[in-house]
Amino acid sequence: MKKLFYLSTCDTCKRIINTLDLPKDMMLQDIKKEPISRDELSSLRQHVNSYEDLLNKRARLYKERDLKNKTLTDNEIKELIAENYTLLKRPVVVDQAAIFVGNSKKTKDELKKHFNSSDS
Repeated sequence: MKKLFYLSTCDTCKRIINTLDLPKDMMLQDIKKEPISRDELSSLRQHVNSYEDLLNKRARLYKERDLKNKTLTDNEIKELIAENYTLLKRPVVVDQAAIFVGNSKKTKDELKKHFNSSDS
């Protein structure tokens, strides 16, 4: 699978996408227009330690619901993300077995190295 999950209204997502030399067969999915499915979340989960790795802890909804102070199961986190696209940490880029989640400096550097030096 070659897919990028992003939010078209997110300036950070747009900036990251514009710095990458993405392969032509990379599918782009705007999670606001086409919400991420539970099956897609399950597929992503296979590449990370837990659904918590996919959870956007900077989202307004995360703070409003005081999720930091709640103990949630992996499945509860999956359902929260499936029901509220803003709770998906983004962008999420999947290129075969490689996955990149979020916009930390380390992740952005790894993304650039992966896509700007690979044979796309």
